[in-house]
Amino acid sequence: MSATRSLSVPLSLSAPRLRRPHGGFLLAILLVLAGAALFGRWPLLVLHWQQVTADAGQRERAAWLPDYRVDIEARPLAGVAANLSGLTYDPDRRSLFAITNASPEIIELSLSGEVLRRIPLSGVSDPEAIEYVGPGEFVLTDERRQALVHVRIDAGTRAIDGGRAPRLALGIGRNGNKGFEGLAFDAASGRMFVAKERDPQRIYEVRGFPYAATATVDIAEDAARDAALPGTDLAGLHFDAASGHLLALSEESRLLVEFATDGRPLSSLSLAAGRSGLQKAIPQAEGVTLDDQGRLYVVSEPNLFYRFTRQPPASPAD
Repeated sequence: MSATRSLSVPLSLSAPRLRRPHGGFLLAILLVLAGAALFGRWPLLVLHWQQVTADAGQRERAAWLPDYRVDIEARPLAGVAANLSGLTYDPDRRSLFAITNASPEIIELSLSGEVLRRIPLSGVSDPEAIEYVGPGEFVLTDERRQALVHVRIDAGTRAIDGGRAPRLALGIGRNGNKGFEGLAFDAASGRMFVAKERDPQRIYEVRGFPYAATATVDIAEDAARDAALPGTDLAGLHFDAASGHLLALSEESRLLVEFATDGRPLSSLSLAAGRSGLQKAIPQAEGVTLDDQGRLYVVSEPNLFYRFTRQPPASPAD
């Protein structure tokens, strides 16, 4: 949870007098700020300011999304027709796992987007996200029921019955098909980040599932971080253990945002045409993850795979 801190700055009576700004200049600033507030663009302005004012040290310690460029663009997944959703990286198998939410199945992928196997999934009515939490162990979301489901997948798994798996039903602010869309796991602290898509957008922090020494489950929110979400929806999450930062994906805004440990938006990656090396916009980004080499992966409906690699610092214009 982020904390706020107030600073008391003494007023210097000997400070030099500043020239009064021209009235037209002040009016222009006020109009920009009013427009940003009116059209909900204030978080985007904050994000842009944080990004352009970050120093070299901050960029080095961060995932720093502006440096990423696509190197595999819009690769269709063989045999998958539609409804591709969440994505996660398995460091033990050095592969990716995606999920589909109609005729549900879990799909294992190579790091270049080749389909390695498809695992039918039953007992989960509306799966939207999948997250690696330990060797052979994953958590899924059931969006409409707002539940987390703990499943096991090993080399011999050929089918999964989520109806028999341990689950945690949260049922927070249920509103149909606008429920849990993304997951991210911080193994060091045991936090599971859960993204509620919209109305309202929220990122919950769950402790005690799937691992807990007691039966207690704790659910927390970070109101300041939620207020700073610059997109209009939440489609996916990833926790970057190297930096301790959280990545949040907005499908509607075609934007991936990095949040610092104190909840501030720090950097972003545009998924629009002509940005980040993309020839065409990512149509409906639904899942995001990083591997242990720092490569970034995004999957999009209907069945598209993207990979980004970190390049030397981008020019300010990109």
